[in-house]
Amino acid sequence: MKTQFLIAAPMSGSGKTTIARELMAMYVAKGRRVQPFKCGPDYIDTKFHEAVCGRPSINLDTFMTSPEHVRELYQRYGADADVCIVEGMMGLYDGYERDRGSAAEIARVLGLPVVMVVDARSAAYSLAPLLQGFINFRPDVHIAGIIFNKVGSPRHERMLRQVCLDLGIHCLACVPRRLELEQQSRYLGLDFSALPQAPQGHPRPDTMTSTTKAVVARNAESFSFIYQETLDALGSVDFFDPETEVPRLEGCQLLYLPGGYPEKHLAALVRNEAARRAIRHFAQQGGRIVAECGGMMYLCEKILTDEGEWPMCGVLPYVITARKVDRRLSLGYRQFELDGRQYRGHEFHYTQFLHQPPSCCQVFDAKGEPVATPVVCHGNVLASYTHLYLNETNLY
Repeated sequence: MKTQFLIAAPMSGSGKTTIARELMAMYVAKGRRVQPFKCGPDYIDTKFHEAVCGRPSINLDTFMTSPEHVRELYQRYGADADVCIVEGMMGLYDGYERDRGSAAEIARVLGLPVVMVVDARSAAYSLAPLLQGFINFRPDVHIAGIIFNKVGSPRHERMLRQVCLDLGIHCLACVPRRLELEQQSRYLGLDFSALPQAPQGHPRPDTMTSTTKAVVARNAESFSFIYQETLDALGSVDFFDPETEVPRLEGCQLLYLPGGYPEKHLAALVRNEAARRAIRHFAQQGGRIVAECGGMMYLCEKILTDEGEWPMCGVLPYVITARKVDRRLSLGYRQFELDGRQYRGHEFHYTQFLHQPPSCCQVFDAKGEPVATPVVCHGNVLASYTHLYLNETNLY
């Protein structure tokens, strides 16, 4: 029988990713095939999953896709796995509108039991009413057990285990607080700079014979925010590293430039003038390009930092500022319609346009409220700060 469950927490910062990685590693060490998943649009936690499991972690998101599609993804990618582990996002019931889009909704859609990770460092028996509320809040969300994280002492552990005894729920583990387990963060999430480069794509069987020939920018940091489903939908894919390689764009039907941290690798991107020149020529010849966030920044005239100005591809006549004085958080789900196609995705960045360009369509948030995020249509280029969830229905 397949082992499968969803890891959640009462709130962000409880240690879900750390515990998820530990459990994945435990099953892998036992020789089990572990398929990881991540609730929501996060494209950083999935890198940590893949580093442990050796196979891509798949995003499950009921805003960017439908519940039916979430079930299809789960069945498809987990078909040959012995263990399926889904890591939740934020708190168990935190969604884009109340609990819509939350980890709890994913658990209901897939019928998965929930393992709660609880940060216990500043509480003991006071956790009893908190957990009782989670256990009884929704009868269609089954909390199967508790893992207490950051436990301070054997006495603290005994007090926490008593909480579970009194609530009639399994205490699955008490994890002591260890500094070496705490993952460092940066301004867009966990620091993944030390992780190994991801495998070069895992196209699913029904796309292996696709005539689509896409060239995708991929680098461990500067171009790495890619949803696996997007790669699979592209079919035949060639990768290149914009810091060190020149893309071969002859016969290319789509150049895909995903997001990442290009602002942290500007010197290398500037040195590779041949790559920037090839991309500029491809765009001038009418080549189709989708560029998201960092990929869009790369297409612009230049990027400004506190250290100076850095010339980029010059495909888009705009300037991006990454100067500290200009940094401003833009965060949230995004949706828009363009040329009869529906696009959904997620925006998360601090850099900004120096001067806001005109948008070729109105962008809305998850609740349908208009937002100022522009979508740039320039020749055959589609570019925006939104990380798009692309599939066969909306490939540009």
